[in-house]
Amino acid sequence: MPDKWERLAEVLASADGWTTASSLATRLDVTPRTIRSYVARANDGGRVLIESGPEGYRLDRAAWAERVAQASAASAEGSPAARLARLIRDLVDAPDGLDVHAAADGMHVSESTIEADLGRVRTRLDGIGLRLRREGATVRLEGPESAMRRLISALVREEGDRGVLGFDELRRSFPAMDGFRGELVAALDAAGYAPNEYTLDDVLLHLAIALDRIGRDRHLDDPTDPTGATAATATGAAATDAAVVTDAADATDAAVAMGGPDAPGADAQGSEPLAGLVGDLVVSHFGVSLDPAELDHISRLVATRAATRRIDAVSVEGGAGGVSARVVVLQEIVRRISADYLIDLGDDEFINRLALHVDNLAVRAADRSYSRNPLTAAIKAAYPLIYDLAVYLASELGRLEGITVNDDEIAYLAMHLGAHLERTRSRGETVRVGVAAPAYHDARSVLLERLRSATGDDVELVALDAAASASPGDADIELLVAVIPPTRPHAHTVVVAPFPTEGDLDRVRNELTRIRVARRRARLAATLSRTTGPELFVRGMRGRTRDDVIRLLGDRMIDAGLIDESYVDGALERERMSSTAFTELLAVPHAMTMTATRSAIAFAIDDVPIDWGGSRVHVVALIAFAESGRAEFQEVFDQFVEAFSEPENVRRLVRGAVDYGGLLTELAHLMAP
Repeated sequence: MPDKWERLAEVLASADGWTTASSLATRLDVTPRTIRSYVARANDGGRVLIESGPEGYRLDRAAWAERVAQASAASAEGSPAARLARLIRDLVDAPDGLDVHAAADGMHVSESTIEADLGRVRTRLDGIGLRLRREGATVRLEGPESAMRRLISALVREEGDRGVLGFDELRRSFPAMDGFRGELVAALDAAGYAPNEYTLDDVLLHLAIALDRIGRDRHLDDPTDPTGATAATATGAAATDAAVVTDAADATDAAVAMGGPDAPGADAQGSEPLAGLVGDLVVSHFGVSLDPAELDHISRLVATRAATRRIDAVSVEGGAGGVSARVVVLQEIVRRISADYLIDLGDDEFINRLALHVDNLAVRAADRSYSRNPLTAAIKAAYPLIYDLAVYLASELGRLEGITVNDDEIAYLAMHLGAHLERTRSRGETVRVGVAAPAYHDARSVLLERLRSATGDDVELVALDAAASASPGDADIELLVAVIPPTRPHAHTVVVAPFPTEGDLDRVRNELTRIRVARRRARLAATLSRTTGPELFVRGMRGRTRDDVIRLLGDRMIDAGLIDESYVDGALERERMSSTAFTELLAVPHAMTMTATRSAIAFAIDDVPIDWGGSRVHVVALIAFAESGRAEFQEVFDQFVEAFSEPENVRRLVRGAVDYGGLLTELAHLMAP
C-alpha cells in the first residue's frame, strides 16, 4: 500500500498546473495542515518532488516518474505477482520441463512457495488451452504454440502495467523494431492504407513475441493439423472471456488456428495484399523469413488492427462496385442519427471511410478480439455527445449487423464521427470585439490585422475611434481591446500595446474563452432552472445499484408525468452498452430517444459514492428530453458534463445540496460566469 503522501503525488499527477491546499485537503479528506506535512515528507529525500508556491502545490513530473521507476525496479523481483510471472515465463521457455527444486533455488524461495505458485499457475491456465503436466520434480507446460503466445502477451501487458517489463523491454531485445515501425507505417501509406498507430504497438508486440519464439525454434501451430487437436484447443481459447484473450491480436491467434481465411472472423479486407510487404520488411530488419503460418498471422493483424484501406485505393480496385457492402446500411444509420440529433453526417466520403472501418470492426467483433484505445476515457469526458452518437451507431450496428462492440471500439467510432463533425461544424460562437486605438499612420490597421489572424473566424472585430475607448457606445461589444486604458471600465477589457506582443494576444484569446464559457454556462443555468424541480431531487443512494438509482429517478419522472416506463428501460439498455459515467464522479444516464413530454433532469446525490460500472459516482443526473428539445439536448449534454468535469465542482455540489434549495444554490454558483 502506498504511503499517504504518495496519494497526494498521484492526485497532483492528474492535475494541470497548481492546486490549492484546500482543494487537495478536500480530495484526500484531510486538513490543509496534513497536506503540508505530506509535502514535507515527499521532499524529505533531498530532491523536490512537490513544488510549493503562492497558488498551492505542483508535482515535478520528471522527478516523480524517476522515483516510480526506481521503486518499481526495486520491488519487481520480490513481489508475488512478479515471481508468478517469472515462473510462467520459465515454464513457457522450457519445452523439456522445469525442475521445481531448481526453480525454488533460482528465485530464493522455499519449495512450498513454488508449489503454491504452481497452484496459481493452474488456475491461470484454466480455459485457455494450456495445462501443466507433472512428472516427479519436473513440471511441463503443454498446449499449442498459439496459446503460449497469448499467455506471453498477457504477461507482458500485466508486467508493463506494474512498470516492470512491458513492450519496451521486448523492443530492446529487437533494436530494429523502431525502424521497422517507421518503415511499416510509410509502406502502408504508400500501398493505399491508412495506418492506425493507436493499435500498432499491439501488432508489434505480437511480432516481437513471434520473433522471440521462432528464435527458440517454437513455431506457430499448423492450422491444418489433421489431428484436430490444435483447432480444438484454439476454439476453447477463442471462446474465453476477455480477461484471458486480452487484446485484439490475441484472439486472432485462435482465428488463424481455427481454419484459415474462411474461418469465423476472417478479415474483411484481406491480408494477402499485405503479406509480401510485411514479409519483406521482417527480412530486411530482422533477417528472419517467416513461414506461411507466421506470415499469415502477422499480416492478418496488420490488415484488421493497424491499417484500413483508403477510399481512393479501394475505389480504383473495386470500380463501380463500391467500397463496402455495408455502405447502404451505414447510410440508413447515419440518416437516423442526423434526424434524431439534428447533426449533418450525410457525406458520401465520410460514410465510405466509416464503412471500411466497420468492415474491420466486424472481423474483430466476430472473435471478440477488440482493439484497445488509449483515449477512451478522455473521449468520453471531453466529447460526451460525440461519444453518445458513437453508442447510438454501435447499437444500430448490433441490431442490423449483429456486431457487438466494447467501449474501446465505440471510442474509435467516436473518433470517426468527431473528425467529420469538426470539419463540418457550424461555429456559431462569434464574439463581437471592439478595438479602440488612436489613429496614427497604419498602426490601427496593423493592430486589427494582428488580432484577426490571432483570433480566427469566430470573432467580429469592430474598429472604434479613440474616444470610444472611454465608454464604447455599442451595447453589443462583448470585449474591448484598447491601446489606452478606458476611463470607464468595460466588463471585459484587455489593454494591449499598439503592436501587440504574443503575451497580449494570449490575453485576448483567454478572455474570449472566458466569454464563451460564461455564455454557455448561462444558457445551461437557464435550462437547469426549467428542467428540474423538488420532486426530481433525491438525497442518498447508498445501498443501491446502478440500475436501482436509474429506476428510482425514473419513477420520480414517471410520477411527474414526464416519461413512461419504456424510457426507463431505454436508459437501462443504453447503460448496458457503455457506462454513462462520463467524468470521475458524475453519471448522466439517459435513453437514446427523446420521448419525454417535456425536458427534465432528475438528480440523486450522496456523499458516499456508489459503484457505476467501475467508477465511484457521487452525483447521478437522469436526463430526459422532449422531441422539441433536440437542439437544446446537444448543448446541454456537452456543457453539463463539462461543468462537472472538475472534481471540486462535484464535491461542492455534494456538500451543499443537502436539499432541493441547496441544489439550486450550488447549481447557481457553479453556472455563474
